[in-house]
Amino acid sequence: MSVSPPSTMQSRADARGGAQPPTGGPQQPTELTVSSQQQAYLDALRAAGVKPSGELLALSIGSYVCQARAAKQSEQAVRDYVSPMVRSDLRNTELSALGPPPSQVDALTSDYIRIATERLC
Repeated sequence: MSVSPPSTMQSRADARGGAQPPTGGPQQPTELTVSSQQQAYLDALRAAGVKPSGELLALSIGSYVCQARAAKQSEQAVRDYVSPMVRSDLRNTELSALGPPPSQVDALTSDYIRIATERLC
């Protein structure tokens, strides 16, 4: 049994009923609205030294972990899905041609899973 990837997080524009920016003019970036539980998760990631490229990605990873936990996925199944997301984000933030070392990906994957399980799920 597999769990589908997490859905996108809700922006303030979505929370106001799906208001879209007017066409033709400059688009304003939407500000991410997070719950106190989500903010605690993001704060715990920062405290653990995890520096995702964006809050939305961090919340997406955390959401997947919680969905997988609820679906009774094995620890390995969760790691198998989260690791590529973490690896991709590290490549984007480090701009290294070699990519991040496997030990770094493994450590950050463990941090994401642990913190999401403790703070978000």
